[in-house]
Amino acid sequence: MSTTTEPTPARRQGRRRGAGHGPTTEQPPRSAAYRQLRNPFPLMSVFSDDEAANMHETALRTLEELGMRVLLPEARKIYAAAGARVVDDMVYIGREIVTAALACAPRKIHCHAGNPARDVVLELGGLAFQPGAGAPNATDLVRGRRPGSARDFIEYTRLGQHFDVFHMMSPSVEPQDVPTHLRHYFTTATQMEHSDKFPFLFARGTPQTQDNFEMLKIARGLSDEAFAAGAHSYTIINTNSPRCLDIPMAQGLIDFARAGQLSIVTPFTLMGAMAPITVAGAITLSHAECLAAITLTQLARPGAPVCYGTFTSNVDMKSGAPAFGTPAHFQASLAAGQMARLLGLPWRSAAGSAANSNDVQAANENQLGLWGCLLAGATVIIHSAGWLEGGLSVSYEKIVTDVEVLNMVAELCAGKKAGDDEIGFANALAHVLPTGHFFSAPQTMQRYDREFYQPIVHDYANFGTWTERGARDTTTRATDVWQAILAQPSTPMTAPDRMQALQAFIEKRSAAGGAPPES
Repeated sequence: MSTTTEPTPARRQGRRRGAGHGPTTEQPPRSAAYRQLRNPFPLMSVFSDDEAANMHETALRTLEELGMRVLLPEARKIYAAAGARVVDDMVYIGREIVTAALACAPRKIHCHAGNPARDVVLELGGLAFQPGAGAPNATDLVRGRRPGSARDFIEYTRLGQHFDVFHMMSPSVEPQDVPTHLRHYFTTATQMEHSDKFPFLFARGTPQTQDNFEMLKIARGLSDEAFAAGAHSYTIINTNSPRCLDIPMAQGLIDFARAGQLSIVTPFTLMGAMAPITVAGAITLSHAECLAAITLTQLARPGAPVCYGTFTSNVDMKSGAPAFGTPAHFQASLAAGQMARLLGLPWRSAAGSAANSNDVQAANENQLGLWGCLLAGATVIIHSAGWLEGGLSVSYEKIVTDVEVLNMVAELCAGKKAGDDEIGFANALAHVLPTGHFFSAPQTMQRYDREFYQPIVHDYANFGTWTERGARDTTTRATDVWQAILAQPSTPMTAPDRMQALQAFIEKRSAAGGAPPES
């Protein structure tokens, strides 16, 4: 028995189970601060600074000497007015034009959500996640694989809203049972009703874009002036690689820029297919296309919010199918990060998976792609959860299992403290004898229910307990999670009077014929 005047240490107990008792006072619930994240990871490079500078120089040379094919006449006029050489539909953009445009592009973008607590600031060092986007199909263990529907879009929107680790909404799945000339009404209204996060709006021609802007202003209660004064929405602009800017994408860049809304420029450059087979060549091409698109936004409206971006991976040279989560995908993200930092702009990259089911391959690919983005310093990570088949489907189970990883990353972003209370000399170290345990130490009692991350789908039970519970694997448990979320009543995110006004607008525009997408 100890005779010292130090606090009485815990008796030696079994290593796995102790006889400790619970805390004497009610502890506050564990708080998960996932809404505003900063990337804490050291950044990696795949090329030297000189090599990166040469890639930038080559991209400028590509725009000057090889040019971009620009299919929209209005875009060609804008480039020409700035001094670019235009020959038919080819635009040759001088480096001085690009340099001047880059000087105008904002380094920090405040993105206004429906709920100010969910606003997102995009800048180098910041970190925002989006769920998988743009899939024509949806899949889950209950209903199988199917063409995307209105129900799927609503449900995926609700899942994206539920998890705080998603900071921006995405065009998750195409609701193919909604006619194309009316589809933008449905997707925008669904986001306004079921989400208060930063919304995505399609840029599929000026009529649809203007409809979307009007709907957003109605739902958010924004005047024309308030809407134009800040970024309240974003769109994704994909160049048509190699070196082509098609009509709806060019028009989207112009329309969003003039309205003060955010464009995220994303060349989709698959090595060996739409881009050179090497990482250096593919990123150089992607960089050139991105510079051309960013330049157009700044010529349309100097200072317009715009994000640099890339989505570069390789194809399987045996089949020609896209591959993701590969070493080349990882390296391409690192290279894109170097180019974005050279420009000083916030930027977008992507995770994703080519797997056909939510299996080990899917997990491996998504995580390698994710870590490539994190170590590259990506500001926005798209396709961070739920993406299968190289984007041909979104999975209800995979969004849950991927969120588990994103939550853990968010925990790492929070960091750790090492003050006296955390070190615990007085309330932990001095309370336990050699070979004892810390189950009942005061520090443990104070923190046991809030110190560690609590998983949403991972199971830490031993084999016996897991077996008694039915030996259900992670994907099966994920089914329970998304079903439980969707079983809860959906809380409207927009005031009823605004939703009524929004529906009246949609009915009026639908009766007038809607707005077919432009091409």
